[in-house]
Amino acid sequence: MTMTYALHDGRAGNARQALALARALDVDAGEWPLVPGQLARWFAPRKWPLLSAPFGPGFRADCEDPPELAIGCGRQAALATRLLRAAGSKVVQILDPRIDPRHWDVVVAPEHDGLRGDNVVTMLGSLHPVDDLWLAQARREFQPLEKLPSPHTALLVGGPSRHAALDDVGFQSLLQMLSELTQADGGSFSVIASRRTPASWREAMGRVPQDLPGIRWRDEHDGTNAYAGLLGHADRIVCTPDSVNMLSEAAATLVPVFAWKPQAVMGRPRRFLDTLLERGRIRALGQDTAMDTFDVEPLRETVRIAAAIRRHLNLPS
Repeated sequence: MTMTYALHDGRAGNARQALALARALDVDAGEWPLVPGQLARWFAPRKWPLLSAPFGPGFRADCEDPPELAIGCGRQAALATRLLRAAGSKVVQILDPRIDPRHWDVVVAPEHDGLRGDNVVTMLGSLHPVDDLWLAQARREFQPLEKLPSPHTALLVGGPSRHAALDDVGFQSLLQMLSELTQADGGSFSVIASRRTPASWREAMGRVPQDLPGIRWRDEHDGTNAYAGLLGHADRIVCTPDSVNMLSEAAATLVPVFAWKPQAVMGRPRRFLDTLLERGRIRALGQDTAMDTFDVEPLRETVRIAAAIRRHLNLPS
């Protein structure tokens, strides 16, 4: 069996974090998507006597020859990594498992969650693969974006959430403001949706003036998702404030990042936003913001967390 595996439940955010960390520790790390039964969905990461094969007989057989290192992200993976630890693997769990972290060798938790412990490593934001090599590859794969007029503004769009009270009227005003700014400075304006972007916002994106250079990606009907290319080619990035993952990846680039309406965010994600604002890595975007350029230091937590795990688990460099 491969020495290192990334375990996840198939959700894109969990898969991205688990794979990013696993491959920062072992470039040959494998991917292990989980297929939990109903009881596992209910009880994970807790064990239960009737959970004899929570991920099917194949997983139980694999536990007889476990990987040396298993890295999981999400609640389902937290149960799987517990079982693999009992089978002899060293295990790392990403995100707060909501039970005692001592069930794992290392738990990696967002700093803004407040989880602490001897085996807890905290990170600012989330883990991802974005670094200089990743950005260079994205620029090569989406080379036509290089021809768009500068400055190229990229808007990364999430959507309203329980932590972020964002509305349709405000989003339409944001699109209008960025469109007018692009017209004034002679640049280009690209806007890209995500899985959580509501239909009303996607419709509004389609009303961005067609004569403005740039791409508008709402879903697969608009062609290939150019998210990576925009991170690599944009001269400045604007993010809706709802997604820690999206903000973390934007902050890992080499360009200024502006957060729209960070004051609308509450709870733990607000603490993350406030930290980025205090550090000067991002700036708040207001109606009168000129989006002047500023010096940036990319936020690259994956490499730092990988080094901390090597120390905790005495892994080779």
